[in-house]
Amino acid sequence: MKYSQEEDLPKALRKKNRTSNYQSNNDIPKALKNKRTHSSDDIPRALKNKNTRNRDLDDDYRNVNRRNATNSRNNGKSKKKKKKKRSLFKRIVIILLLIIAILAGALYWLIQDKLSKINYVDINKDTLDVSSNVEKGYRNIALLAIDSRDINDNSGSRSDGIIVLSINEKTKEISLISVYRDTYLQVEGHGLTKVTHAYAYGGPELAIKTLNQNLDLNISEFVSVNFESVAAAIDAMGGIEVEIKKYEVDEMNTYIEETAEITGRKQNLLPGPGVYNLDGVQATTYGRIRKVGNGDYERTERMRTVIMKAFEKAKSLNPIALNNLIDEILPKVQTNIDSGSIVGLALQLGSYKITENVGWPYDTKGITLDAWYGIPVTLETNVKQLHVELFDDEDYEVPQSVKDISKKIVNKTGYNSN
Repeated sequence: MKYSQEEDLPKALRKKNRTSNYQSNNDIPKALKNKRTHSSDDIPRALKNKNTRNRDLDDDYRNVNRRNATNSRNNGKSKKKKKKKRSLFKRIVIILLLIIAILAGALYWLIQDKLSKINYVDINKDTLDVSSNVEKGYRNIALLAIDSRDINDNSGSRSDGIIVLSINEKTKEISLISVYRDTYLQVEGHGLTKVTHAYAYGGPELAIKTLNQNLDLNISEFVSVNFESVAAAIDAMGGIEVEIKKYEVDEMNTYIEETAEITGRKQNLLPGPGVYNLDGVQATTYGRIRKVGNGDYERTERMRTVIMKAFEKAKSLNPIALNNLIDEILPKVQTNIDSGSIVGLALQLGSYKITENVGWPYDTKGITLDAWYGIPVTLETNVKQLHVELFDDEDYEVPQSVKDISKKIVNKTGYNSN
């Protein structure tokens, strides 16, 4: 579109075109010049300051970006390091867990292998006449020493050694109570006779039942050993130190040969009295002799001495020696103690200590009827003393069943404490 003059132009074009009609810069009005051209000095101070601040902000922004980029790279490296550390920690934990699992499996296998060697005898505990009068917290186990060459063939064998191991489960203290083998007691189905005969008549079951009925005890567990068991155990632990008195030397040398033959082990005679590290045959013989000193009463003391010395020696053994002892003795004993209890007792072996060893009956007197017997004078008073002293039960009352047996013994022998 053509326009004839400037007035005909639109206002926007007139403004745009206003300077184009001037021939030279000098013809341009001053106001318009000032509007079109500006020097740095013409810029207002406020605007200058604003521009400077903007540049500073831009510089700060670029610096922050650079720092962020640097931090981002550092954080990335740090995260990688932490990730590597976590990964390494996980691997270590997994390896440790695998090692623990392997060791636990090996230990379980080892324990089961050991326990499988035990000659376990299952007896009906409901027929043992277990007493409910014994103070709680005491575990009583019958240790029976059998005069048998083969632990697996005890038919007709007597229990020459009868020891009640009474464990105070709170204090871990053990008391050894030897019941004299010739003690005159009631054996169910056989009347009044020597307590040693109970095992011959009915094995461990009748032996335990006889102790429970006459002494009012709560025994339900037993361990049977023979000459070979004792000799093997003592040899496996390297012997025990015992003082041999002058009057015991000849008797020991007389029976060492027999014990060696029974156990199939080498015999070593003693040259005289003194302190010796007795081997298995010698220690077994020491616990057998009874024709010197105070007869069977002193023999039970020797038996308890062997047990105490062996117990203390076992506690001091290193793991390898203790393992050898276990391997040697377990196949040579009989018991009805379950495997869990055996493991529990073994693990706590070091915490137990023998604090008392006595012979029972406390008050006894010999008599010859059809044979020689040791008479408890009386059974009732001896049982009362046992529970007061052993179980610290000052309020103990002797049950009527024990009183009845006591009366039978008095009537048969005439031995009364009065």
